[in-house]
Amino acid sequence: MALLAVGCTTQPTAGTSPKAGASPSVVFNATDTAWIQLMIPMNERAQLLTDLAPSRSGKTDPALTALAAKTGSGLREDLRRLRALLELSGVPDTRPHEGHNMPGMVSLTTIEKAGATTGQEFDSILTDALRAHLTQARMLCASERTHGQAGAAKELAAAIATNTARLITWLDRLRPAQPSPGGTTAATRP
Repeated sequence: MALLAVGCTTQPTAGTSPKAGASPSVVFNATDTAWIQLMIPMNERAQLLTDLAPSRSGKTDPALTALAAKTGSGLREDLRRLRALLELSGVPDTRPHEGHNMPGMVSLTTIEKAGATTGQEFDSILTDALRAHLTQARMLCASERTHGQAGAAKELAAAIATNTARLITWLDRLRPAQPSPGGTTAATRP
């Protein structure tokens, strides 16, 4: 289970009982809650970065600024839906990934560096961080869809995966993935 292999502590689960008043078909397993609790801080961090784009991105690349705006808008909507799912699951918002730097999660150092740069340097930071975030988010959504139990969580994972695939394609058209030092191109597909 890819979600639980990120090196974090075991997550609380809602067991087999949905929150009072929820549909009996809404039952969350450990994968569902781990996915929700990981996607929330990942999206929050990515949103902090995309929110910098209007004032930091180079004026010569309005398409990248548009991509950041579209990504940020999607992140806000996904966060709203993820928080609603967390509440529905009955699992407390313990923020188990607060302060963690995991694959695909925009680090606080990256956000700080991005906030201190402009133009092409910012664009490079934004591009690299978005590519890593989108790639990891897509992989996590695939894991949720395969191993999750709650239909609502799996549906949201499918929607996020579809949108993420579109954003990766857009990003690849704007800024193709660069070869890594080992000579291979960074993968954008799980």
